[in-house]
Amino acid sequence: MTGPGPRIDGNVLDGVSATTLWTPHNRASEAKRSDGVIRDPWAVTLFDAIDYDYRKFGKPNQSHALRAVAFDAAAREYLAAHPKASVVALAEGLQTSFWRLQRRGVTDELTWYSVDLPPVMALRDKLLPHDDRIVPLAQSVLDRSWMNRVDATHGVFITAEGLLMYLDPDDALGLIRDCAARFPGGRLMFDSVPPWFSRRTVSGKLKLSDRYVAPPMPFGLSPDEAVALAGRIPGVCAARDVAMPPGRGLFKVLASPVWDRVGVMRRGRPSFTLLEFGS
Repeated sequence: MTGPGPRIDGNVLDGVSATTLWTPHNRASEAKRSDGVIRDPWAVTLFDAIDYDYRKFGKPNQSHALRAVAFDAAAREYLAAHPKASVVALAEGLQTSFWRLQRRGVTDELTWYSVDLPPVMALRDKLLPHDDRIVPLAQSVLDRSWMNRVDATHGVFITAEGLLMYLDPDDALGLIRDCAARFPGGRLMFDSVPPWFSRRTVSGKLKLSDRYVAPPMPFGLSPDEAVALAGRIPGVCAARDVAMPPGRGLFKVLASPVWDRVGVMRRGRPSFTLLEFGS
């Protein structure tokens, strides 16, 4: 693996785009640990290459690394049955999923579409290796023209990792609806914050540190509300609540399925949801 060149100023990102730097802060910090829950060399490379005051985001935790592990597992499952599929990473930010999956030997025949805003894609271009299997699309995910670029011949797996919560509810649900209509037989995985968490961000009360307030996340769903999208959105034929992988310490305790037997705990936790689109 060849490392990147001179350090890049991370302050070129602001607003919601600045959360792009929050995820490598957590993933890289976890990957550097001998007992880390993820092996992610490129996250470490990115973290070290970007000049930014990551302490704004508070103390690093396992959350984004465990989310990445869950998304990787779902992608591997789909690619095992559809090795030539297209993977569409919506609002990919500085995720390094492609290279983690490459290490697992499942990227040889796929095509990977990376969709995000131009400033984010410019950072990816500077800091991450080029690969002929990766198609960069510098645009908003709400500009549906990206759909015209995706080859759906061999199946489509779409990730919306750390995306939908930042959209207005109508935009989030509309994006799912349009993906289901455009890519029958495909799958889409997304993560959700619970409604109480969403409300705190909208009111500006979620402080990660004394110097950083999380941006508004107006779209929140409980796990049951997320699974109910299968009966709510045309073309979504099935939905599955994907368990949080067990981490260390408190994250291991909270990953226990016993908590889902307590209604308030289930309604109040974040969730990962895998949607299947009808053929």
